[in-house]
Amino acid sequence: MAGVVASQDLRKPVVYTLRTLAIAACYYAAGRLGLTRELVIEGAVVSPIWPPTGVAVAALLVFGLRYWPGIALGALGVVLSLTSPTWRSLVIMAGNTAAPVCGCLLLRAVDFRTDLARLRDGVALVFLGAFASMLISSSVAAGLLVATGELPGAGFWGVWLAWWVGDAMGVLIVAPALLVLHHLRGPLRWSRWKEALGLAVVAAALVPLVTRVGMSVLFLVYPLLIWAALRLQLAGSMVCAMFASTMATIAATDGVGPFRSLSRQEVLINLQVFNGAVALTALLLSALITEQRNTRRSVERACQELVEVLEHLTAGETASGLPSRDEGGARWALEDPDWDARSTGEWSTRHGAEDSGSGR
Repeated sequence: MAGVVASQDLRKPVVYTLRTLAIAACYYAAGRLGLTRELVIEGAVVSPIWPPTGVAVAALLVFGLRYWPGIALGALGVVLSLTSPTWRSLVIMAGNTAAPVCGCLLLRAVDFRTDLARLRDGVALVFLGAFASMLISSSVAAGLLVATGELPGAGFWGVWLAWWVGDAMGVLIVAPALLVLHHLRGPLRWSRWKEALGLAVVAAALVPLVTRVGMSVLFLVYPLLIWAALRLQLAGSMVCAMFASTMATIAATDGVGPFRSLSRQEVLINLQVFNGAVALTALLLSALITEQRNTRRSVERACQELVEVLEHLTAGETASGLPSRDEGGARWALEDPDWDARSTGEWSTRHGAEDSGSGR
């Protein structure tokens, strides 16, 4: 017994270390992926969608706050891949680590559930996990650029806004998809697989088209999001939203389609408005539909349990020897002659016969 306990005690630090390194590797890989598409705002390079923030928030929600060193290692690795190791690298790493940690704390304070089965969970992820907590990383980064003279004071708000929106989009688009993967259990029915395949074919044909043509027809993506949310809930809608946001980001950074002939600021504004609307539509609509379906199932389950209880009570009365209404009607009639007759309409007939027999 002592050997088993000692083995478990040794296994815990090993599991913690491996999981921390895995989180750091995923953060770093997501950061390198986000750096493949960049926009230059006020001389600063920013990513329209920063996937590491979604990875960080999802990892802390699933595994716990004690894995924050993995976020810090991943953030440091991304910063060192861009600049030389200085004290500024540590400041940016601290800001990128503190933002998802604060987001996780805020979400835990409102009893956030990672399955996103309630509308309140989707709203909390949007306003607390994304919008509020990412103010930390953007403020630290933009303030550091101004303090070190790499950015003029007049350009603070432009860089701050671009940094904040990019971090928030990473949480809104990447974190829900990772949480869905964490809670995915069992195969879907074949009918849903066929519908999912049909949705994938339509999305693969439509989304690249609307993000590449010169006309501004990005709104054609929303029927796909509604279809995915109604039929496939969060899993389908978030995958569709991620694909649409990725294709729109590629088109924006390439300067093609509806983003052609726009300035850098206009490209960033149009892209982030589209990405934000897509993420909010997919997340909140699917959460609302899932909550309504769960409520309906709870009501149906309660009704079924009530029926079973009534059947059990009826069977118990019969087994205990108590007569049913039909079997014991005569005995109850002897004790109360008007009991059974009142319910069957025979009371008036019987009394009428008695009245006629008495000569009245």
